[in-house]
Amino acid sequence: MRRLPEWGKPPITGAVVNGELRELTYPIDMDARVHPVDMSDADGARIYRRSLVFLLQAAFEDTFPQAGLVVDHSVVSGGYFCHVIDHPPLSDEQVTQLEGRMKEIVEKNMPIERQITPIQEALAFFERKRQYDKLQLMKYRNKDHFVLYQLDDHRDYHHGYMVPSTGFLKWFCLMPLGEGFILQYPRRHNPTEILPILGASNLLETFHQYGNWLNKLGIESVGSLNDSIQAGRIREIILVSEALHEQKIAEIASQIAERQGKVQIVLAAGPSSSGKTTFSKRLAVQLLAQGIAPMAVELDNYFVDREETPLDENGQYDYEALGALNTRRLGEDMRRLIEGEEVQLPHYNFLTGQSEPGEVVRLEKDQIIILEGIHGLNPGLLPAVPNDLTMRIYISCLTQLNLDHYNRISTTDTRLIRRIVRDAHERGYSALQTIQRWESVRRGEKRYIFSHQDNANEIFNSALAYELSALKPLAMPLLRQVPFGTPEYIEAKRLLAFLEWFLPIDADLIPDNSILREFLGNSILKDFKLWKRSPKPKIDTQLT
Repeated sequence: MRRLPEWGKPPITGAVVNGELRELTYPIDMDARVHPVDMSDADGARIYRRSLVFLLQAAFEDTFPQAGLVVDHSVVSGGYFCHVIDHPPLSDEQVTQLEGRMKEIVEKNMPIERQITPIQEALAFFERKRQYDKLQLMKYRNKDHFVLYQLDDHRDYHHGYMVPSTGFLKWFCLMPLGEGFILQYPRRHNPTEILPILGASNLLETFHQYGNWLNKLGIESVGSLNDSIQAGRIREIILVSEALHEQKIAEIASQIAERQGKVQIVLAAGPSSSGKTTFSKRLAVQLLAQGIAPMAVELDNYFVDREETPLDENGQYDYEALGALNTRRLGEDMRRLIEGEEVQLPHYNFLTGQSEPGEVVRLEKDQIIILEGIHGLNPGLLPAVPNDLTMRIYISCLTQLNLDHYNRISTTDTRLIRRIVRDAHERGYSALQTIQRWESVRRGEKRYIFSHQDNANEIFNSALAYELSALKPLAMPLLRQVPFGTPEYIEAKRLLAFLEWFLPIDADLIPDNSILREFLGNSILKDFKLWKRSPKPKIDTQLT
């Protein structure tokens, strides 16, 4: 057998065969077009990470047979936060022991075998293993078979393809954190190196809070969500989920109120489809209820003239870069507003690509400024404004229900589905067009947003436990329209596969001020504006 010249540069983990993503063990018995998929590709990275989770599972079951393991959520710098159940948290020595067992299995280069299993046999298997999360999930399986993977004596379901053997899984690390540990994996841009973990601990409280929310709802996984829908509990779940969101927004508004007279600017930032716009408007409503009048200033109006916009590596205008904004003018305008001066704001004309004169405003004594945009946490946005005059809030869909203890649902996928649905009804974009743009959007997020999230004073998790059930009826028809043979078809097929696990719910049940309404449509906040105060009228005291 001869290897391809590019084999291992970076490592190949799968292939696209005649337009379909396939494992490396897939047999080819006809003439075919084959395109290698490596660890620098999104699909190749997912195959590697999924296989790494199976390796971790096998090593954990070998090392701690009486304990359970949960692969909980991702961390920004490349890894999954994991914790044990039915067992005390692992000590640093035990984490090192577990990592050593993983390396032993890699060194043996043991095969990972794909097995198509009848559904009844799979159910009986998980019943014997007491994996009730999988039994709950499988109740809603529409097919008569299940794909299980075998590694030595370990057998389980993992949603998606695997590498052929453990020898592929050379790059990983376990790092203790809090009451769990992080399974670190390589990032796509550097697929054979483990990078330092940054900013993992500052999100732990948010993840812990979301776990508490799910406990209040009585939901642990997609299977238990489906059980609740089938039992007629979905209205309760929606109402409590929305109440928990409102409670958090009210808490943030109260923090701002406590610092009234000191906090002058609230900066709201987050990645695409995180719900920043609806969050900012709901925060404004809560501030008004506290007697604080916010003034909204749109960062988009501070774009430089189009010809001055920086270019990306492909020679295209990079509107995601900080240099696309006139930060010098923004800083000067904010300073003058804080000092009580009258300021003429700019207005960016998106048709001509030119900055034009905008409205004239003055900040009243009891007003604060709300700035919403992707660069809100970047210190370079307002370098001359002291930090103690600002409140910086990071908004993102940070966590999501998982299929089961080992099969995560990526929150990036949730944001993409949100965007597909919104782009279709608001911008007339097809799912193919939205997926085409997504890689560029993600690249901008990694460069300009995620690296600054540690600067946030507060974090708002915009995820809703029920949202994929509400998005499913709208997203699936759009995804089915993506043509076969396009690169976007593979992504659409993958998204369709995991949406199949969710029972659908009627979007009419969703409150009209929900974060989700930003994507479903019919939000009561869509046309909500923070109007500038009108001048006090002059009173004519002359008798007529």
